[in-house]
Amino acid sequence: MKPKTTHILFDCDNTLVLSEALAFEACAELANEILSSQDVTDRYTGDELMVDFVGKNFRGMLLDLQDKYKFTIPSEQLEKYVAMEEDKVIEKLKEKLVPCAGANEILKKLAQSGKYQMGVVSSSAHRRVVASLEKANQAVYFPPDRVFSAATSLPKPTSKPDPAIYLFACEKLGAPPATCVAVEDSKSGATSAVRAGIPVIAYVGSYETPEKRNEMAKSLKDIGAAAVMYDWAEFENCLEQAGCNVSDAP
Repeated sequence: MKPKTTHILFDCDNTLVLSEALAFEACAELANEILSSQDVTDRYTGDELMVDFVGKNFRGMLLDLQDKYKFTIPSEQLEKYVAMEEDKVIEKLKEKLVPCAGANEILKKLAQSGKYQMGVVSSSAHRRVVASLEKANQAVYFPPDRVFSAATSLPKPTSKPDPAIYLFACEKLGAPPATCVAVEDSKSGATSAVRAGIPVIAYVGSYETPEKRNEMAKSLKDIGAAAVMYDWAEFENCLEQAGCNVSDAP
C-alpha cells in the first residue's frame, strides 16, 4: 500500500502560471544572438524554442544547442548568458504573467485544509520562480525555502528530466518520494519526477488546442503519469488516482 501523501510538489511554468510563452519570447532574441556569434545561420522564434525545449532551463537549452550545432561556449561566458536570459525573462513575466486558470483557487483550498505541505520544484532559476509566484499572487503558499530550482538550488546546476532536483527537494523537506505527489505539464518534468519515484499528475490544461492537450495527455501517461488533469477543478479526483486517499490524508 502506498504511504499517505504528505507533500504536493508543483512545477511552476505552465502548471501554476502561464509563463512558458512569455519566457521563450524573451529568450529567443538572446538565443539567436548566440547562434549568430557562432556563425550558425538557423534562427528560432519563441514558439519554436518552446516546441524543442519546453521544460528545460536556459542552461539546458544552450547545452542542447551546442550539441546540435557543434560549437562550444566557455563556461564563464555560458554563465553570463544564463544571467542575461534570467533578467530578460523576469522583466517580461513581471509585465504580463497570469496564473493558470483555477490554480489559485486550488492552492487556497489546499492551504486552508492543512492536509499537505506544498513546494515548487522547477528547472527555472529560483529568482525567476519567486517573481512568477509573486506576480500570480501565489507566493503566500510557497515561502522561498519551499521553492527548489534545478538551475540554482543544487550544488551542480542541472535541468529536468534529471531527477536530482526532486530528490533534493524531498531531502530538504524530509519527505520520502513515495509520500509526495508531483504536478507536471512537460515530458521533461514528468520524467524527472517519475525517475525520482514520485507519483505524477500530468496537467495539460495550459496547452492551447484540444489536439495538443490530448497528445500531451497520452505522452505523459506513457512516461508514467498516474493521472491526467485537463482542468484544475479535477485536482482532487486526480489526487485519488495518483494513490492519495483524500479522506485519510493527514
